[in-house]
Parts: sequence; structure tokens; C-alpha cells
Amino acid sequence: MPHRRHASAKEEGTAVMAAGARLVAMRRRVRLSRVAVWAVVAAGPVALALAVTSTPTATVAVPQHPAGGAQSVTAVAADPAGYAQVFMAAWLRSSADDTATAQARLAQSMAPDVELPDPASDAQPGPVSVTAVRSAHTGTSTWLVTVAAQYADGTVRYFTVPVITNTAGTSFAVTAAPAVITGPGRAEPPESPYSVPVPEGELSSTVGEFLAAYLTGAGEVDRYLAPGMRLTAVSPAPFSAVTVRQISAIEEAAAGDAVPGDGTRVRIQAAATAQDNSGRWPLVYELTLTARSGRWEIAALTSTTAQGGGERS
Repeated sequence: MPHRRHASAKEEGTAVMAAGARLVAMRRRVRLSRVAVWAVVAAGPVALALAVTSTPTATVAVPQHPAGGAQSVTAVAADPAGYAQVFMAAWLRSSADDTATAQARLAQSMAPDVELPDPASDAQPGPVSVTAVRSAHTGTSTWLVTVAAQYADGTVRYFTVPVITNTAGTSFAVTAAPAVITGPGRAEPPESPYSVPVPEGELSSTVGEFLAAYLTGAGEVDRYLAPGMRLTAVSPAPFSAVTVRQISAIEEAAAGDAVPGDGTRVRIQAAATAQDNSGRWPLVYELTLTARSGRWEIAALTSTTAQGGGERS
């Protein structure tokens, strides 16, 4: 019996030592992970963004779910639209008669089994721009990318490019020659909600002066903003003059002669013409205005990074 008790104690001691070793290893991994994270943070937001976007796709085990066992979530492989775009730009500027050019070598490196085109000697030059316009995930690791090539004469030709990726989404290859397809149809835009004409008055004056300050630097933008609105003028100022041609609103309150009571909000669309040294440019802005103390103030500007949050100074 003493021998058995001694053996049992020895086994328990070995198990405790093994558990302790595992705990030390886990703590070391946690410390290393923290060091890596803080190193990325110290390197700045660009490095942090690169670290996030370059993380390989993987299957991640999540904690136990109340309804059952552990679940696994598999991230979708990276969209190869950019890869297909680069390939098409090189392929369309290549020739089977001269495979030593930089464009031909690039196309062949991205799609070793794909033949190069054989353009005629009097063919128009390659496209002025190539843009990926749609990506379709057709299988676990296969994609079909639609690419538009625009030429100097204004014509646009659409291609589909088959691309395969690895499971981590870190490597790509074009698997076959592109196919010419019909371009996408034109979608019918919905009826505009801005159906209330806004006459000249306090609201139109505020919008005109605000856009002038925002786009030409004529005046301070802050004086036109509602409390909590944060927005800075475009810098450097791109235009020398801005003229508001038409304003339409969703709410009837925007068309009144007098400024309504405090807190009234209206959404408007302003069509403007901006002038610079190279010409005149038609622009359209969607804004939200609020009434306060007998004046209109800009509360939101669509398609900007303007954010609220506290009183403005």
C-alpha cells in the first residue's frame, strides 16, 4: 500500500507539473500576442490597417453556443477584382508577336496558360482605362470578374475574367482567356423625393453662402453649422466661385417665406455650378438643415465624413 500511495503521489505531481507547463506556455503566447498588437498600434494606423487586411482567411472556432456545440466560421476568400483588372490591362496591351514586352510578361506571369491577343498592325492603341465593375463568387475558390475597358474613341468593351484563389485568399491565377460580354443595362432611377421647389429666401441664401465657404474659402464654414455638426472646408479651395441654380426639398417647411420654429428639420437637394480656371462644373449636394433662433443651419451634408458630437466651439 505505501508503494501504491507513493506512485499515486508521483503521478499527481507529474500531472501538476504538466499543467503548470501548459499554463506557462499559454501565458507566454498571450504576452507575445500583446507585444505584436502594441507594436502594430505603435507603428500607426496604416500599419494596423495592413495587419488587419493581410490576415490570412482561416476557420475560426467560436465558444460554446447555448443551443449546442462549438461552431466554426469560415471567412470568404479575398475578392480578386483588382487582380483581374491588372491582368486585363496588361493582356489588352500585349501582343503574341512580341512576348518580351513588359505588359506581355506581366500578363503571362498572372495567367501562364492563357494565350496573348494578336492585334493587327493598324489596330487602335490599347485601352485608356480598365476597371473592374463586378465580382461573382462562383465556387469555394473560383470567381468571375467583369472588367470594363474604355478606349480613346469613347467605346467601352466588357470582359469576364475567371480567377481562382487559394483557401487563404493570398494567391490568385487567371484560369482561362477572357470572354467578351454584353455590358450591364441601365438601371431606372427611382422618382426623386425632392419634389418641393424652394424659392429664394433665407434657406437658399444660407445654402449658397455655405457652399461658397465650403468650396471657395469665401468665409468661415463654422458660422453656417448647427450645434454638434463638424465640417471643414475643402482645402485647398478647388473653385473660385459657386452659384446655386436650383433647390428642391422633401418637406414643405423648406418652401415657406419665414423660418419655422426651432428644431424644424428639412432635407434639400441643391444644384450648383462651380467655376475654376479650367471651366464650369455642375455639382449636386444633399443637405439637412435645422431651424434655430430665426435662421437656418446646416445639420448634415451627404457623402462627407462630417460628424456630430458636442457643441461647436
